[in-house]
Amino acid sequence: MKRLLMTAFSAALVLGLNACADKGSGNSVKVEEQELNSKSAPVVTEEELGLRKENLYNENTKPVKAEFKRPAPGAAKPFARSYENAPPLIPHSVDGLLPITKNNNACLGCHMPDVAKSVGATPIPKTHFMDFRTQKPLGHLAEQRYNCSQCHVPQANVKPLVKNNFTPDYRRPEDKHKSFLIHDLNEGVK
Repeated sequence: MKRLLMTAFSAALVLGLNACADKGSGNSVKVEEQELNSKSAPVVTEEELGLRKENLYNENTKPVKAEFKRPAPGAAKPFARSYENAPPLIPHSVDGLLPITKNNNACLGCHMPDVAKSVGATPIPKTHFMDFRTQKPLGHLAEQRYNCSQCHVPQANVKPLVKNNFTPDYRRPEDKHKSFLIHDLNEGVK
């Protein structure tokens, strides 16, 4: 009797596993294939994938020619920030200032807080001298903030590749030209 029950249980187990395997293996793949092969599914060509509107395999495509002609450092008027607490855009020429290397960061010569006011430059904010893990000041520029051009970019005179209707909504009038990130950072956190 015990042997008969074990055989019946084994047979039921095998049949059950086969039924589950059939359900799980083929149906989801068939649905995906149907959706991809459907006439209503949008077809995106290789030329439509990127902003340059060229075949992705064409290595001879040249980038858009951009003019970065701007006034020299110290002679440029700052731009309004792109949005509240956005990194300010570089309003002056960066000729000879980039690239920033491990041993050379020309930005610091004018933008360090102890020098900035005397040369009319925007000082590097307090957030760049803080360790956000400990929430304590470092006493020096944070290493992760050293590469200025990682966030701050010069402006070129080119036609935008994508139309942009974004309009910033500043909470304070000062937000157009100043960051309050150090005050706003933990807003709503208790």
